[in-house]
Amino acid sequence: MLTKQLNHYPAALGAALVEDIAQAAQRVNEVDSQLMAVQLQINRFEGNADRAAAFDMDLKNDAQRKARRFEVLLVNQEYQKAMDTLIQLTTEKANAVAHLEYLRNLFSVAKLEARLTIAQQLTDFESHELVGL
Repeated sequence: MLTKQLNHYPAALGAALVEDIAQAAQRVNEVDSQLMAVQLQINRFEGNADRAAAFDMDLKNDAQRKARRFEVLLVNQEYQKAMDTLIQLTTEKANAVAHLEYLRNLFSVAKLEARLTIAQQLTDFESHELVGL
């Protein structure tokens, strides 16, 4: 009886929970991929702003170039939208990671409960042998 339960140990922990963990991990990876794409887009916008400021002959020093860069980015609606998306995806990733950790903790609790049940059954079995039942 105990051997049969040990063979089903992973299934006893809930295949659905394991599947949920896999899906949650996949969601974290998807959001991370979206974050990287948006960051790449932001880097391109910033690079273009840097280039515009660097080759503007009317600008005399770094402070003026930084101000020009800021102005270029400020009026770029696509850049502003990308920044908003970056903030949203960062929050979404944090929530996805928190959900993944929650599911992993549930799995850990389920493993501990299964181990406790097995240990109790072993103790009960040994007690019965000692008594002679």
